Amino acid sequence: MTVLNKKQSFIYETKAWRIVMSWIGVCDAEQVQEDFPFSGNVEGKEIGVYLIDGEYYALEDVCPHAYALLSQGFVEDGKVECPLHEAVFDVKTGQCLHGPGGRNLNRYPVRVFENQIQITFVEETVA
Repeated sequence: MTVLNKKQSFIYETKAWRIVMSWIGVCDAEQVQEDFPFSGNVEGKEIGVYLIDGEYYALEDVCPHAYALLSQGFVEDGKVECPLHEAVFDVKTGQCLHGPGGRNLNRYPVRVFENQIQITFVEETVA
């Protein structure tokens, strides 16, 4: 995996909370195809990036049941199936739809910036 080091931060503040959003480069847009999601490690987390109906989605890439990389599973109609035990997840929502997944997947906000897929991990801290 190519590691891209472009990182941008935005800060949103209210009286009670300060939210820091850092956009982190994951891959180039060309590396994600409808039939072939991108898989990579971003700041210690396995992330799968999917292209569904012209939109990019990022999910945690490890099946909560058997710890397989979901991006190596079967992708069809906006769903990904775990390659080991057939747990099925909705790519757009992260919802576990079928099988032994056990829980929904974490989703991450995605944007395309200068042809680079970027995600953010939102951190909330008391102001």
